[in-house]
Amino acid sequence: MAQNQSDDTSAAPVGAPSPKLRIDGIDAARALAVFGMFVVHLGVESMGFLSPENYAWDLHSVVRGNSSALFALLAGVSLALMTGRTEPVGGDPLRRASVRILTRAALIGVLGLLLDLMAVPVAVILTYYAGFFLLALPLVRLRSGMLWTVAGALAVVGPPASFLLRDSFFPPVPRTGAVTSLTEFFLTGYYPAITFMVYVLAGMAVGRLDLTALAVRLRLLATGAALLVLGHAGSWLLLYPLGGLDRLVEASGPALTGLPPGMVTDPAVAEDVRYAVTDKMESISGQVPTDSWWWLAIGTPHTGTTFEMAEAVGQGLVVLVVCMFLCDRLRVLMYPLVSVGRMPLTVYTGHILVLAVVVSVSGFGWHQPWLLEQFVLGALVLATLWRLLVGRGPAEFVLGEAAGGMVSLVEERRAVGGPNGGRPGG
Repeated sequence: MAQNQSDDTSAAPVGAPSPKLRIDGIDAARALAVFGMFVVHLGVESMGFLSPENYAWDLHSVVRGNSSALFALLAGVSLALMTGRTEPVGGDPLRRASVRILTRAALIGVLGLLLDLMAVPVAVILTYYAGFFLLALPLVRLRSGMLWTVAGALAVVGPPASFLLRDSFFPPVPRTGAVTSLTEFFLTGYYPAITFMVYVLAGMAVGRLDLTALAVRLRLLATGAALLVLGHAGSWLLLYPLGGLDRLVEASGPALTGLPPGMVTDPAVAEDVRYAVTDKMESISGQVPTDSWWWLAIGTPHTGTTFEMAEAVGQGLVVLVVCMFLCDRLRVLMYPLVSVGRMPLTVYTGHILVLAVVVSVSGFGWHQPWLLEQFVLGALVLATLWRLLVGRGPAEFVLGEAAGGMVSLVEERRAVGGPNGGRPGG
């Protein structure tokens, strides 16, 4: 029989009330995050229903960056659920939860490194994901309001701090893997912690709320909508009415087009230069260039600006609330999507492994129409059947058993040691 208790909650001690049942909407949102990464990893050439000439690029632009941000936000929600839900735990429960989190982080990090060694054309997020857990651990005692404050402060201070550090000390270098150094992890990688910890902290703040309450959901929906407007409108105002795009054309146009600095504003080539700059805005992967402060005014995905983070968190909140409402009312229809979200590590790892086989067999021509649909349908069918017949996904089972075993080991050693470290009292 499939398990219905949350893998995100710490195992309750003997005699304690059983943990609350998991909220299916969180799992459904997590599944959408995973499928969004499918879209980005497989590319528009792998779509059949939405071909490159039929809205495929529109879908790609919606999920690019936002799916990984949603994944990180939901990681924060899971951290909150594992450490007390609305009431942060302390003492022994916190110690046990910390051991679980550290064990999971270690195993996820190793898995990410192994997947990265397969050289699949994908920026594997799992090693970053493990690091985010470690960075978040000292903050699990905070309540929702303080977590929102820390996330907001990092969203405002982080982008200019990253800009200054990268401009002065850490110039960009060719990437040889998803993450190969601490500098990449914190500042220059595909998913830099200085950006993605905003999503994790925001998720922790969400997880500290009573997500079963209608009033809470409506406030989150309104907050998400407001952040979406703030991110989009703020960036638009700076780039267009206030002339930010023109400043970027002057500063970055020569390097992007090869034209002399004096020619980039020539009316004969101005449109081409503006196109080169806007194309650069849409293709950034991790952080903005440091040749102009005006880059911090853009809000496109994977740029690590305050406006991008506002849009991504806003979109994530809207998706989460909508998924929770849908799962409450359409449980049978949402069952396959929830099933994928209950085994995200299994599905994410599986799609990397399958993609590795596809690339090795097909070579450079591995992009084929309807490949994305096959991946999505396969994940839905296999996850649903596994949930019905077995329960937890295989990767989630291994993580849970390893974490539980480590907790038992730590508790046994503490029991043996006793208050005096196992030595006779004197």
